[in-house]
Amino acid sequence: MDVVGSLLGLAITLPFFPLIAAAVYIDSPGDIFFRQRRAGQLTPHPDGTDAGGFSPPKFREFFMLKFRSMRPDAEKLTGPVLATSDDPRVTRVGRILRKTRLDELPQFVNVLAGDMSLVGPRPERPELAEQLAMAIPYFEERMRDVKPGITGLAQVSLGYSGKPLPGSDIQRFEKDLTNPFKVDGAEDAVADDMRVKMLYDLAYCASMENLWSFLSLELSILARTPLVMLKARGT
Repeated sequence: MDVVGSLLGLAITLPFFPLIAAAVYIDSPGDIFFRQRRAGQLTPHPDGTDAGGFSPPKFREFFMLKFRSMRPDAEKLTGPVLATSDDPRVTRVGRILRKTRLDELPQFVNVLAGDMSLVGPRPERPELAEQLAMAIPYFEERMRDVKPGITGLAQVSLGYSGKPLPGSDIQRFEKDLTNPFKVDGAEDAVADDMRVKMLYDLAYCASMENLWSFLSLELSILARTPLVMLKARGT
């Protein structure tokens, strides 16, 4: 599915690459593509176990490809940080690319290389993935024996940053899922959005226990992804 799907995806989208590349460069001169280290599958220790105690988990790292959507010097002063809503580092063309998910198209190459799948949990930056795993119980489990994906259950069910959509089933439980320890001043924390996304990622992983539940969910996600792109459901 990954090989056939990525080849088909490239065949359909390659004609748009020159147009996207031109728009990116005209709006913000610099590199067209952006290579960024990402955390893939959870890596077991040499003895066959995962990191225990207070040791951060380790992930298989790879370089993910994207069309550049931020200024070339976006992290010069800050270092690795998550993008936020109305992030000033995002260019005008970048906002359109992010909302329509067109910035993710080069990742078909990552799928062909075997680093990613068409469907799976989104890969985080290695530094951030380790921090989130230490802050959110079971966060690393979303990547156990599962490759990261271009799209996923969380991506077609939530907003760009992981916010529950208005009127969705998960929104009814948002108060229970966010700021669980009721820490003053911790509202709208990054960990809250990631905790919600993790629930969808773990549900996708659980579907793999049965071939038919996996196939039905996989095909459903692939069918819903173009609709999310057309609706430009983003930040």
